[in-house]
Amino acid sequence: MVAISGIAAVFLTLLASTGLSWADQKDPQLDKLFIELRESGNSQKARLIERSIWSIWLASDSPTLELLMNRVIMSMGAQEYGEALRILNAIVTISPEYAEGWNKRATVYYLLGRYEDSISDIEKTLDLEPRHFGALSGLGLIYNRLDEDAAALDAYERALKVNPHLSQAEQEVKRLRGRVKGRRI
Repeated sequence: MVAISGIAAVFLTLLASTGLSWADQKDPQLDKLFIELRESGNSQKARLIERSIWSIWLASDSPTLELLMNRVIMSMGAQEYGEALRILNAIVTISPEYAEGWNKRATVYYLLGRYEDSISDIEKTLDLEPRHFGALSGLGLIYNRLDEDAAALDAYERALKVNPHLSQAEQEVKRLRGRVKGRRI
């Protein structure tokens, strides 16, 4: 049996309890949720909206894909990145239009230090779901690691346009604006 971290266990429990039908980034509920997210002045409500968005993104109408993604989450929680990558390679092959498969694989590539591969998968994620604030924030993290301040700033600003409640992205924008200000971008 695979051991999972507390965070992964909580996430799986949360996901199982949502009662949402399986969908993906094409779910029509997303438009309304993104409007509510941008307009929300309440941080607790914003977090609930974020969770709903993540649940929809993770969802699929395929029980096989659902099972595979649960295995990915468990593997990631156990820091078994090779196993997670193996499963994610299968997911993006069998379901190339499923944005969260690309996003999760980008995350694993980032954790493995494979930044160019991560950037490539983030670009695919954003082609499928341009509002993916998780992918945009991840792109900012990568560009921070690569000391590409202007690109990191751009990624974080794009993430905040979609989700103005990302406190870490907001902090990074403040920090990076000071560093980029006065430089040619």
